[in-house]
Amino acid sequence: MSNNLLMGVVIFMIQMFNVSKTYSNEVKALVDVNVRIQKGSFVFLVGPSGAGKSTFIKLIFREEAPTRGQILFDGKSLVRMREREVPYLRRQIGVVFQDFRLLPNKTVYDNIAFAMEIVEAPTKRIRQRVPQVLEMVGLGKKGNLMPHQLSGGEQQRVSIARAIVNEPMLIIADEPTGNLDPETATEIMNLLLEINRRGTTIIMATHAKDIVDSLRRRVIALENGRIVRDEERGSYEQGSSASLPGSLAQGGYIQPGGTVLPGNNSQSLYSLQERGALR
Repeated sequence: MSNNLLMGVVIFMIQMFNVSKTYSNEVKALVDVNVRIQKGSFVFLVGPSGAGKSTFIKLIFREEAPTRGQILFDGKSLVRMREREVPYLRRQIGVVFQDFRLLPNKTVYDNIAFAMEIVEAPTKRIRQRVPQVLEMVGLGKKGNLMPHQLSGGEQQRVSIARAIVNEPMLIIADEPTGNLDPETATEIMNLLLEINRRGTTIIMATHAKDIVDSLRRRVIALENGRIVRDEERGSYEQGSSASLPGSLAQGGYIQPGGTVLPGNNSQSLYSLQERGALR
């Protein structure tokens, strides 16, 4: 255990102080946002369309800059960050999209390898790491297939593999279950939970009320660009009566239908051998 943990020091992945973002058309996307997200946490970002979720996410990986306020990523100011430093910031962030955004002319293997190639990873490391993450997401035998030969759930697994292949500190998942059936969505959520359990911070923007209410993780709710609710074991809507066992907050898993398994249950999504690839 690290000295920081022994001393009870909280280490923050993201900190926003009085952050506002107004676009050139005078639309106020975010207004006086103050939030801190701990390293290793799993956070749901919820709210109606136009609430500011997309802007919140774009500010984190410097696709947009705030109109005013301060943003820290792992203690480093994104406001004062120079443009030449932005690519190095983004190497520490993996993004999972609702529509997968795979390269249609590349195999599953090459889609994942491409994420390592653009950060100039050594060829030997690519050949070692890509099969590891393919096994990790349950696609160990499908590396030679093209994206169109996969189901929607399998394509999303490739998207997740691509997001984690460079071992980022943070995963941003933007509606990762939005195009999936409930059973496949459960599988994808279990995969994200496993990744989080290994220490990766995850921020997931979603409209999936059932998932948010089942997991009871931290919920940050946005409306009209403002944080209207920030709950440690929150629900999709304020005052929701949904409640499931606390084991889920410590890294449990979901079975189809919403049944909760504790984190060390033998029925969890991965075998011990597959989990080892995460280390």
